[in-house]
Amino acid sequence: MNFEEIQSYNQLKKHSIFLSDTTIYDLFKQDKDRFSKFSRSFGDILFDFSKNLIDEKAFEFLIKSAEQLNLKEKIEDMFDGVKINSTERRAVLHTALRTQKQSIKVDGKNIIDDIKTTNKAMFTFAENVRNGVFKGINGTRILDVVNIGIGGSYLGPLMAVEALKPYKTPLINFHFVSNVDGTDIKETLKKLSPETTLFIVASKTFTTDETMTNAQTAKDWIVKTLGEKAIGYHFCAVSSNVDLAVKFGIEKENIFGFGDYVGGRYSMWGPIGLPLLIAIGREKFIEFLDGARKADEHFLTTPFEKNIPVIMALVSIWNVNFLNTTAQAILPYDNYLKYVPLYLQQLVMESNGKSIDRNGRPVSYKTCPTVFGEVGTNGQHSFYQLLHQGTEKIMCDFILPVISHNETGSHQEKLLANGIAQTEALMKGKTQDEVIYELKAQKLPDNEIAKLLPYKIFTGNRPSNTFLIKEITPETLGMLIAFYEHKTFTEGVFWNINSFDQFGVELGKQLAKRILKDLQNPSMDLLNEYDSSTASLIEIVKDIRK
Repeated sequence: MNFEEIQSYNQLKKHSIFLSDTTIYDLFKQDKDRFSKFSRSFGDILFDFSKNLIDEKAFEFLIKSAEQLNLKEKIEDMFDGVKINSTERRAVLHTALRTQKQSIKVDGKNIIDDIKTTNKAMFTFAENVRNGVFKGINGTRILDVVNIGIGGSYLGPLMAVEALKPYKTPLINFHFVSNVDGTDIKETLKKLSPETTLFIVASKTFTTDETMTNAQTAKDWIVKTLGEKAIGYHFCAVSSNVDLAVKFGIEKENIFGFGDYVGGRYSMWGPIGLPLLIAIGREKFIEFLDGARKADEHFLTTPFEKNIPVIMALVSIWNVNFLNTTAQAILPYDNYLKYVPLYLQQLVMESNGKSIDRNGRPVSYKTCPTVFGEVGTNGQHSFYQLLHQGTEKIMCDFILPVISHNETGSHQEKLLANGIAQTEALMKGKTQDEVIYELKAQKLPDNEIAKLLPYKIFTGNRPSNTFLIKEITPETLGMLIAFYEHKTFTEGVFWNINSFDQFGVELGKQLAKRILKDLQNPSMDLLNEYDSSTASLIEIVKDIRK
């Protein structure tokens, strides 16, 4: 069903107009219990959405919208293996990688059996790398692991290994290569010794152009020093294309695959998470999966009015579709979480950056906001100016771990004070009277006050959510990321789009193959093939590279 066709849509539209005459700060002044009404806790995570322009009536209409769109049934369909990825005719079962169920069937086959078999082999391999049983061709211990992938097979492991660095083995260093720019792989290799390096080639098809280009460069580097036989000692693969991986030179027992029911950006819970498994070990990796599984159970069984990922999505829908918000900032106040904004960019925008609905029709409403972010107080000295006084209102998610893994003097209190203060400042702003009072206290003359006044006013009324997390652990990280996964799915239900395909990634790659041939063909008459801009750019590049 189309979002605009349900009864609650018009109710929400009317109510958003009604609330346009008030502010978030007004709502706080009217209700001393607002925080308790508009915050939820689960495990060691508290989610505060009270600093949004939302009241009990709007929340009620949003809950009704979820019911009218049959959200509960659609959640159950996903967990049961219904092929909700309609354009690719696939089930969506990344949740199966962390489930405790003994049976989930896809096309009549119990996929849990395959997952268990793969996990057993993967856990054994990871432990052998960690404890030095798996060695390089010269009998040397592995000291560096290089993950070669792109998209979800790069961003997920990169984010998680960095986020859980306090739990990482000190014996192995981790590196991540994704860009087809030769600088990425070359600068990484400069730091390494072939004898002590293990490469993980992460490509489901083992044909991804960027990944295989980098893998070939790494292979050439190994072979040059250690010989052809060394490939089996210094490479493993995360791929479902066993034949191509074996042809590359990788030993069959060191190839770990996963089904097409797991999309790239949802895949770090399985073999794509191999770098994380090697980094933190079996016990902590299972805690990571358990955190996500607990989030799954919460999403699947909790009533919508108490369901954190559902509420995250409802608040987003409210801001995007009724309050004209166009962007979302992800703002983690913990240096270990520095890649979380980058990871969520892909999760959200590759999933929901769509303009065609499930019926093949153009949507008539906004879908995915632009997602960006930065860690800690760095962002405050970068783009927070835009958040506070820009022409667009941007919804913000603040992620605040209360306990640091590196408690040092007053650092953590100052960090948390800054994060909480930003949520208050965005909501409250600063009035004309407050600015005049401050400037008079500085003993400025009236003409100077009048001159500065408009620049010093903050309109406030800018929405934010706050995640207060006791401490970043494997379990809380797994839970947080799973919450965002389910939020993204729920938004897709509201917008009636397929959150699990990504055809928008393909066109540029297709055209790049054609242009590559013409860059390498000096006699091609380009003006017969391209517009004048593209043809000229190709010609100039060819001339310079001569």
